[in-house]
Amino acid sequence: MKWKRLLSLRQWSHVFRRMPRLITSSRIPWSEKLLFAVPVLLYWVLPDVMPFMPIDDIGVTLLLMNWFVTRAERKYPDVLEKQHIRVR
Repeated sequence: MKWKRLLSLRQWSHVFRRMPRLITSSRIPWSEKLLFAVPVLLYWVLPDVMPFMPIDDIGVTLLLMNWFVTRAERKYPDVLEKQHIRVR
């Protein structure tokens, strides 16, 4: 993963727009969704490696969100096309 891409506001706006649709999609299996949810929840619940530094929880969550969106879009490209809502 390139650092320039991780620091891009365009990339993060893409991740935040796609994440709710991908997580709530019925076309993506629960096992795929759990690959994102379980590590995030465990990381937030278990004692931190660096106490008194809450930014590491947010950072790990953001990195996993980016990974999940990239993986789901690559593996299930038709999911977002089917859920596209037209606004008149």
